[in-house]
Amino acid sequence: MSLKSTVSIAAVAVVACAAATGAFAQDRYKPPVAELEDYVRDAMPPGISVQHSDVDGPVFVDSRGHTLYTWPLDRLRNGDAGEQKGKPTCDDTKYTENSGLMSPYPPGLILPDLDTRPTCIQVWPALLAPEGAKEVGKWTVVEGPKGRKQWAYDGFAVYTSVLDTKPGTVNGATRREQRGDAPALRKPIGPTPNHPPAFAVKTVATGRLLTNHVGFSIYTWDGDQANKSNCDAKCLKDWAPVQAPQTAQAQGEWGVIERSPGVKQWTYRTHPVYTRVQDRRFRSLEGGDMPGWHNVYTQKNPEPPKEFTVQDSRIGQVLADKNGMTVYVYQCGDDALDQLACDHPSNTQAYRLAICGNGDPALCNRTFAYVPAPANVKINNLIWGTSWINPTTGHAAKPNEPGALHVWTFRDRPIYTHGGDHKPGDANGDAWGEFNGYRNGWKAFWLRDDFLSNAG
Repeated sequence: MSLKSTVSIAAVAVVACAAATGAFAQDRYKPPVAELEDYVRDAMPPGISVQHSDVDGPVFVDSRGHTLYTWPLDRLRNGDAGEQKGKPTCDDTKYTENSGLMSPYPPGLILPDLDTRPTCIQVWPALLAPEGAKEVGKWTVVEGPKGRKQWAYDGFAVYTSVLDTKPGTVNGATRREQRGDAPALRKPIGPTPNHPPAFAVKTVATGRLLTNHVGFSIYTWDGDQANKSNCDAKCLKDWAPVQAPQTAQAQGEWGVIERSPGVKQWTYRTHPVYTRVQDRRFRSLEGGDMPGWHNVYTQKNPEPPKEFTVQDSRIGQVLADKNGMTVYVYQCGDDALDQLACDHPSNTQAYRLAICGNGDPALCNRTFAYVPAPANVKINNLIWGTSWINPTTGHAAKPNEPGALHVWTFRDRPIYTHGGDHKPGDANGDAWGEFNGYRNGWKAFWLRDDFLSNAG
């Protein structure tokens, strides 16, 4: 298919989406960052469009502006969880026992808080396809449980998250890769990033990082000029220009310069781009530590609130509170077949209380204390926020309710400090919990993903 015909189809789809979304177009959220990631304008069904998010770049959204997700099959210790292409399984089954997919726990253990435990479809509503819906590009219609017709993208059934309550939020899951023994997570979906085949984009702790197609980081240099490389023979010992093929043409934010007769180099946003010869890790940020050199992002994350600080710790750079104490995020996924998350105040708190306080809320709050937030704080993005929490139950509280705490949140989940940290840079609460904190526990709020011991 020619580029001209592709653009024409996309234009029709955009018009259709605009008509279907109505008021959403007026409420569209724009992240407070200088530059937003460009993407390929492929055709989409009516009612589906693209929204830029704070952390995960451009994502597909429904007619309300709510982010769309899939649940691709993932390998766990004792089997697989998730969905196969063309075979949706998320339904109204209320699971009462764990699956045994995560050793050393055997199957058949009773799950906590069964009276309030939701079903998969209550947490992840299916994106239903209207009668007579036509397939468009990678968008197809599949049949789910009880004969429901729902949209699928690239073969995988599509869902929304009940945690996304406004356009621009991506609270259900993230594209950032998880390591260790994380549950089989849902993933937000979005359009293809607009870049030449030699490059790729990965979500890391600080934004949407540009790499080459193998996975090594891309850099720019302050010593260059717009569309002109000044990297000489000495510079070239440490930095390799990303060469463009002879047939390469400028496209969007990408340009091509001629370094020497017959040798072309890619530029991004007018900056010549390079890899670092000494990089040994994928998605390394080490080159950005060199004076005058910078990692390249298609879109950077919004800055944390001003009262937070950055500290060097034994595990790398971490986010810290105003006193320099390391900040932690809580991660939790239960082991039922539907792999529901349990890391949000709306979820059961039984797992969290067991790990941090043997079921005792007072001990739990001393071990991992909520980070208090000032009153009337103003926030200009959707990943940082505040909420009121009942410290005894761990669930949401009404504003100024007696005994309630006003706390900082990240992706709508409270953040914490650790009672075992005594000075700035301590990170003694990292990997606290089951499976090094990946399945049920705490991880330090890393600002760097390029250390093999803590990537993800």
